Amino acid sequence: MKYTSALVVAAASVANAGFCNDAFEEFGNFFCPNAVKQIKYSGLDISGKYRAVATMDNSGTCTFEDKDYSGPIAPFDEDLTMHFRGPLQLASVAVYTPSTSTSKREAPKPHSKRHGHQHLHKKHHEHVHAEKRGGDIVSAVIDGVLQTWENNYFGPSTAAADATPTAAAAAAAVTTAAADSDSSSAKSATSSAKSSSSSSDYVPVGDYGRIAYYNAKEQVADGLVFLGNYGDPSLSGTWDTVWGSSLAYANEDGSGAAASPTILKAGTIADTSEVIIASDKECDGDCGTVRPGSVAYKGFAGSDKVFLAEFQMPLSGNPGTNMDMPAFWLLNGAIPRTGQYSKCSCWAGDNASPQQGGCGEADIVEILHSGDTKAKSTFHFAAGTGDSHYFDRPTDSTMKVAVVFQASSSTASIKVLDDDFDFATSLTSDQVEDLVVDESDFNLFSLMNFAT
Repeated sequence: MKYTSALVVAAASVANAGFCNDAFEEFGNFFCPNAVKQIKYSGLDISGKYRAVATMDNSGTCTFEDKDYSGPIAPFDEDLTMHFRGPLQLASVAVYTPSTSTSKREAPKPHSKRHGHQHLHKKHHEHVHAEKRGGDIVSAVIDGVLQTWENNYFGPSTAAADATPTAAAAAAAVTTAAADSDSSSAKSATSSAKSSSSSSDYVPVGDYGRIAYYNAKEQVADGLVFLGNYGDPSLSGTWDTVWGSSLAYANEDGSGAAASPTILKAGTIADTSEVIIASDKECDGDCGTVRPGSVAYKGFAGSDKVFLAEFQMPLSGNPGTNMDMPAFWLLNGAIPRTGQYSKCSCWAGDNASPQQGGCGEADIVEILHSGDTKAKSTFHFAAGTGDSHYFDRPTDSTMKVAVVFQASSSTASIKVLDDDFDFATSLTSDQVEDLVVDESDFNLFSLMNFAT
């Protein structure tokens, strides 16, 4: 079935019924008649400021200071954390940023059981070591022919000086095997390949490197950590009567605190539970204000980044406030590090005005009424925006979603992917572009950007 796409201009009002003339109201929310497969936020290049937490202590003191932001997708270029609320079954997650190395990343290996803190860090270090000294099998289309060889080039050395120049240059330029790309990227690589005279003629297969990965079935977690607002002084994080629970390591089912980093097991995150995914890089005085005693990790920063997630949102049928209302959203990492559910955070700040909005929340797929099957998307910041388009809630099977922040176009794109989309160790620039611009919404994309 042919799907449709929606584009939202960042300057639009949140109260606007949206870019459909026949939106209808249901439980206080407006919806267009049909679901879409892509929602794109355009014109995000808007300067602003928010109220950042300046100081925070356990006695209840919380002070703020103004923080200016500007840039193609600011403030969403700051570090973001991923949030998942039940009922939700999280199958896999991957985060990508533009590659800074031409080495192929080693694919995670399956494990038969869950592992804790020690294994997570051991695996990460082994991963980095393998990345440096490879011996990887790489492929490239050269003169229209797919060629494959083992990459044994690790920089200048006596042995490397004797290597064939063309082979050494190609090994350094090509970053991943053709099997890591889908058919569209392979086609693009074929059309882009030139002669084999120099390394500058080659188009790298992987331009975006995978910096974080989780697979529930294989119980693999690399480059990330699972957290929750479950602070428990006997396990991790803290709790008091002033600010409530801080961030803590989440246990294996995401229902409470753990003593150390723990891999989320396959299963359903309960209606009342929320799992937060941050990078595996701990804050070391370089994350701004952090609540004393809290577990604190960095999110995923950068003006260009890709979040992939595969999940199911089954109907739980549970009645009550906030029940049967699953969601996937992104938050500025500074929010949970101080007080996601308290007044001491940059979400809004102290007496913030509409012109002085929050530091950034992006609701990707959110159910707004108990038991509903229509999922909305809204961006919250100084120029907060959203409209009446919605995604179908994936109640019976998993759905793969890509969230792409792209500096060059000042856009954020949310797109439902084909079921066979591979969360590979790298993505090509063409693949990322395909996640942002689709032929079905090309005219709408051009028109809306021209109008702004």
